[in-house]
Amino acid sequence: MCGIVGYTGSRQCCPILLKGLQRLEYRGYDSAGLAIADESRIEVVKEAGKIQVLAAKLKDHPPKGTTGIGHTRWATHGSPSFENAHPHFDCSETIIVVHNGIIENAETLRVQLLNEGHQFKSETDTEVLAHLIESCREKEDSTLEAAVANALRLVEGTYGLAVMSVLDPHVIVGARKGSPLIVGLGRGEHFLASDVSAILEHTRDAIYLGEGELVVLTPDNYRLFNLQEKALVKEVEHITWELDEIETGGYTHYMEKEIFEQPNSVAMALRRRIDPRRGEVYLDGLNLDEDELKKIRRITLTGCGTSWHAALIGEYLIEQCARISVDVDYASELRYRKPVLGPHDVVIGISQSGETADTLAAMREARALGSRILAICNVVGSTIAREADGGIYIHAGPEIGVASTKAFTGQVTVLSLLAILLGRSNGTMSHERATHLLKELNRVPELMAETLAGSARLMDLASSFGNEHNALYLGRGINFPVALEGALKLKEISYIHAEGYPAAEMKHGPIALIDEKMPVIFLATRGPGMDKILSNMSEVRARKGRILAVVTEGDELLVGQADQIFSIPDCDPLITPLLSIVPLQLLAYYVAVLRGCDVDQPRNLAKSVTVE
Repeated sequence: MCGIVGYTGSRQCCPILLKGLQRLEYRGYDSAGLAIADESRIEVVKEAGKIQVLAAKLKDHPPKGTTGIGHTRWATHGSPSFENAHPHFDCSETIIVVHNGIIENAETLRVQLLNEGHQFKSETDTEVLAHLIESCREKEDSTLEAAVANALRLVEGTYGLAVMSVLDPHVIVGARKGSPLIVGLGRGEHFLASDVSAILEHTRDAIYLGEGELVVLTPDNYRLFNLQEKALVKEVEHITWELDEIETGGYTHYMEKEIFEQPNSVAMALRRRIDPRRGEVYLDGLNLDEDELKKIRRITLTGCGTSWHAALIGEYLIEQCARISVDVDYASELRYRKPVLGPHDVVIGISQSGETADTLAAMREARALGSRILAICNVVGSTIAREADGGIYIHAGPEIGVASTKAFTGQVTVLSLLAILLGRSNGTMSHERATHLLKELNRVPELMAETLAGSARLMDLASSFGNEHNALYLGRGINFPVALEGALKLKEISYIHAEGYPAAEMKHGPIALIDEKMPVIFLATRGPGMDKILSNMSEVRARKGRILAVVTEGDELLVGQADQIFSIPDCDPLITPLLSIVPLQLLAYYVAVLRGCDVDQPRNLAKSVTVE
């Protein structure tokens, strides 16, 4: 959600900033702009709409200068418009700011600044920051970095911030609280970004700013300090992602690429973590010894959106494999409902980006109540990863498409490993059962590849959805969360209203919607409750509903029970979600393409939700 890129060095920075903004498009945005300083002024170019509009405006007359900042905005305060697009100046057009996050006391500060004589040109909370920094600098006659620190001590809310001043034309000040910001280190040049993808082309060495930390960048130097202006020293981390991982690589869309990358991403999540012959799992990052694992009696899994669906599957896995009580909470609810948590509880936050604001806040609330905090996430060095007591990286590589695919299957994979580890540690899972499940998990990349080989079949099935307005997804047991995730994928990228339900709940309301115009997608794979699923399908057929069933290969029971069938390879029922979700991802993708939707950047959505 929103994106920042900054550069100071010896090169003309306009093309660097523009390319960086293009690499941040996947995060979601509705306007874009940049500011470039020369020795006497700061030139701003910004536009509402897509970056192509900004690029066209820059093509003939790009601003000259070797220090600049850029931004993609996702509207919170004020509508998407030229006036509300970042960057924002102060009154004298001396100080300019780009900002991710939300300033919660912006209106109070705005009134104070109006009383001081400041005039505003936008509805944004970001412009308040520019004027506040101006006010602090005038009152204290201070340096830019001191004025930024003084201003931020008055701010309530979240921010990833980049600031420049015409008085310091080769300086960028960055700051973060609750919204990621990364310093990229080069030779005779430095970078600032909200995501490593914006700077990966230029540097592999990065410093991740922590909460309440600031940086001053010049071409030849950088300084780190906190809000109390105390100097800091932080470790430089090396980025291991390859540039081609954030390119489409011959696929039409990032989402398509990421769906087809899942055999490899699941293999990476399993790599060096299992020994199928011995029935053993190795998750050293949890930072829990054998005795601590044995003592776990209650786990809370928390996340948002797709990560919450993965958590629901995790609940089935852990309770069945380890007989440990599991609660699953939306992070946005957990943080506010006064949860009953304490020192004997383990709370696991699940997030692709590792920056999800609600998940991070829920984990902090649980920590304040004395619980042990673990994390499952994808981005190394992210805030959630750094603040947790331990955790598991899913190693899916960069996920650019807004609608999560390979991160979901990565999360389910590591939750499967965690369930088996806990079951073996507390003695509730036999060696034979653990060996069997690990062998099944080890087969998943191959079975996923088989499933993906049938993608043309899904393309054909998608053609019957093109003019639909609603769809119902039904599953039982561990496949119920898969129904939820399948429905989410369809509504996210095709804008067709879709709902996921436990199949038994169909009779308690949704059955009223079923007629010949309502497609119903059943997760009807082999496993417990199969006879009940067949009964539910009969109820839909009796009301002339159209049935698409995802079934286990070779299952003759379902021939003639559904209008259309897509088969997945046979596997243990606990492993099924890793395969049954794939056709639902493909179906959503092909439907969205046929409807002409913006698959990678669906309207109103952002990849990394760093505000409430």
